[in-house]
Amino acid sequence: MQTIFLIISGIILFFLIFPFITVLFAQLFKEQVDPKKVEKEFDFACIITAYKNVAITEHLVKSLLNQSHQNFHIYLIGDECNPADFSLEDDRLTVFFPNPSLRLKAKSIIHATENFVRPHDYTVILDADNLTHPDFLKEINLYANQGYRSIQGQRTAKNLDSIYACADSTGEFYKNYVERYVPYMIGSSSVISGSGMAVESQLYQAYLDSPEIQQGKELWKKMLQEDKILQNFLLRRNEHIVFAKQAIVYDEKVTTADQVETQRSRWLYSYFQNLPNSSGLILKGLANLSWNQLLFGIITIAPPLFILLFSAIFLLVLGIFIDPFTSIYLFIGLGIFGVNIIWSLYLSDVPDQIWKAIYGLPVFIFKQFTALFKMGNPNKNFKHSEHSKAVKIEEILGE
Repeated sequence: MQTIFLIISGIILFFLIFPFITVLFAQLFKEQVDPKKVEKEFDFACIITAYKNVAITEHLVKSLLNQSHQNFHIYLIGDECNPADFSLEDDRLTVFFPNPSLRLKAKSIIHATENFVRPHDYTVILDADNLTHPDFLKEINLYANQGYRSIQGQRTAKNLDSIYACADSTGEFYKNYVERYVPYMIGSSSVISGSGMAVESQLYQAYLDSPEIQQGKELWKKMLQEDKILQNFLLRRNEHIVFAKQAIVYDEKVTTADQVETQRSRWLYSYFQNLPNSSGLILKGLANLSWNQLLFGIITIAPPLFILLFSAIFLLVLGIFIDPFTSIYLFIGLGIFGVNIIWSLYLSDVPDQIWKAIYGLPVFIFKQFTALFKMGNPNKNFKHSEHSKAVKIEEILGE
């Protein structure tokens, strides 16, 4: 009993302290990107997937059309959408309303790639609720000119209008720094966000042709999330996913408790689904002596923050009766864990609303806990996230 307790406690203690060590280590490095090395204006295919709400994409399309980098074409897939709800027209925009409906993001993406108007150098994936900074593609193009084939932009909130939205954004700021910026800075790969990423088109097509995607299309909502399949595909090839911190994509954050449960239940299900892949990357990293694969595997196998927090507290209390010294170590680990969250937010220069809304984190964490009980039947419980924040990029930049 004590041996099992010590092993589990040791694992939890490792994941409490490890992020702080990587953040500390990252402070020793500076990004090696030459802003003068822009020899080519790469051609980007910008794919937008919309489901049952094509109207929300209007401001995203406009933000793309007004990019400072102008070598691109937009592909908008309005699955189960009413064509009357979208009226924008432009030579750089192709709109699809598939019939029969596709009902899966991966299928929508494949539909777009099968109908490219020309071969593109890179494929960019965007969600319907996103907005792009005017220099988004310019920044992606900068990294493409450095020779990088997989580039993740920085997703940040387009709305901070509720405690839940601020809490959601707090988690994203933390993950952007600890799971994207830091691994990239210390020689590994950034975790993919789900949108706002660009991948060399031939490499991305190989991913779409992979067995995980082809088989996953038949699993519907039980399919592993596309972003996880993509990052696993890239890391198995030992590709580096870089983090373009200034390539900013604005993303709609949850505003209600129900949205937290809906979104987190999908994410938690996908996390547990992905554990064999993360452990496989750790083994590959050890076998190949690849820091890239090893660190990425450790980062993606780490428990979600609220599970890590609850586990540490539970073990700390239990340790009082089994091994008091372990409880002391866990208490110190929790302190380091908390300090690292605050430090990462500080280094991320988060807006004032985030600091003011930190008191709402316990409620947000509790709703993530209740989301655990909605993972049992994905096809029944996993609902599509509804988007309602029709915000112009000019409004966000003005703020």
